[in-house]
Amino acid sequence: MRFKIAQSSYTAPQHQLIKSCPGDQSFMHTINVSLVYATEKKQWLYEAPVGRGTSAQELIQNSGFMVEIEALFERQLETLDIGVFSQKVAHDYLLQDGDRLEIYRPLTADPKEVRRQLALMGKTIGKSSKGKS
Repeated sequence: MRFKIAQSSYTAPQHQLIKSCPGDQSFMHTINVSLVYATEKKQWLYEAPVGRGTSAQELIQNSGFMVEIEALFERQLETLDIGVFSQKVAHDYLLQDGDRLEIYRPLTADPKEVRRQLALMGKTIGKSSKGKS
């Protein structure tokens, strides 16, 4: 498996296909999923075929992200905020074919506080009003 880091690639540890559960023949069916994480300067993309019944947490564990991405070294897997296509999901969410699992970074500023500070300065968030008469 490979991570794609910005415009270069990194070879991740060999990925093992995750079975859904012992005795269940559905493990023979795989789905294609991806895992993404981004910092201000880099983006990581991990794509892998996994067995049906693979949870979001299992994908993160098997991706190598927690040990290869410095920003995640100090974080506990259980405390990560994750989602699929911008919709927050639980760690036990069962992945579907084509899902893009996203690991979200913690907010560095409270959005309400930022808007309040801008309002005090007479500014707003959004398109600039320059050029309007």
